Amino acid sequence: MTLRRVTLLRHGQTEYNSVGRMQGHLDTRLTDAGRAQAAAVAPRLAQERFDRIITSDLTRAHDTATAVAEAVGLPLSVDKRLRETHLGDWQGRTIAEIGADDPGAIAEWRSDPRFTPPGGESRVDVVVRSLPVVEELDLEYASDPEERSVLLVAHGGMIAGMVCGLLDLPQSSWPVIGGLGNTRWAVVARRDDHPRWRLSGYNIGA
Repeated sequence: MTLRRVTLLRHGQTEYNSVGRMQGHLDTRLTDAGRAQAAAVAPRLAQERFDRIITSDLTRAHDTATAVAEAVGLPLSVDKRLRETHLGDWQGRTIAEIGADDPGAIAEWRSDPRFTPPGGESRVDVVVRSLPVVEELDLEYASDPEERSVLLVAHGGMIAGMVCGLLDLPQSSWPVIGGLGNTRWAVVARRDDHPRWRLSGYNIGA
């Protein structure tokens, strides 16, 4: 076991973030503020030792990851399994708009990781598709004598789900892991005498 640390960074602000509009798989872009956030967080994360940086293919995450990768001095890999939750018919709409058409749906979505927006995927679905990214790194580094650390650059909902999956929390407890601010990150870590992943930090900011 030589993969010791996984850091999960959320992308910078987008226009949809600024107006409270749901993004999901929509390929939105960073605002000027979001680009400034990425530029600000990059030197802070460059102080950490990463062996690999992998990003979602969606532009908002990829552009954030590019700023960090340049500061860290590592190449950037892309994996579309790190995409945000597909929100189906909710994509492009605000919470208020969804609530007006379907009262109670947002509350159910937030409290039940199995809830699936119309035409979309559930939090459970997101974990099933994204968790193999870390599992494959585990296999790759299994016989490596060096301790390894990776940075994944992705999205708030996906990161919350992956943290729950890595910690092996029961699904009933998943809602206790809340959202992340833009360009904030979570860390899970482990060691030989405690081989399970443990939450080392959450919603950390530069």
